[in-house]
Amino acid sequence: MKTKKLTALALLSAIALTIFVIEGQLPALVPIPGVKLGLANIVTVLTVFAFRGRDGAAVLFVRIFLGAVFAGNFSTIFYSAAGGALAILVTIGLKRALTKKQLWVAGALGAVAHSIGQMAMAVAITGTPGLLIYLPVMIVCSIITGLFTGLCAQFLLDRGEKLWKTTSK
Repeated sequence: MKTKKLTALALLSAIALTIFVIEGQLPALVPIPGVKLGLANIVTVLTVFAFRGRDGAAVLFVRIFLGAVFAGNFSTIFYSAAGGALAILVTIGLKRALTKKQLWVAGALGAVAHSIGQMAMAVAITGTPGLLIYLPVMIVCSIITGLFTGLCAQFLLDRGEKLWKTTSK
């Protein structure tokens, strides 16, 4: 891997981690437990579309691991990893089907996949299938927040097109 690309991915990981930590300090926007904007996912979607899928996965999992360490709540890593794995697989799959003007779709569907992955992990850990009743609420919230993060990633990809082309090689 070239030094320029490695540096760019390290910076993107640091940006995603910083956004994650700051967002964790903000009060909840809605009174629904577990619902947040997921602003760090802007960086993940951007990385998948500006670089490669595995680069986006690397940025995501660095952020998940270090986010759990910095937040001091390492037990959340199981939920984040399950949701993140499903979301990154969906996002990488969508990269092949979408244009760079449709990142909002990847943001929304990736967020929905993240919620499904988290809920599956919650059911697996707790052994409580009744938690699934909460899934439709999470999916609706995921679509809204995912549209926002996808649009933000699309804006950043459009604005920095020359930069991404030179650093992704």
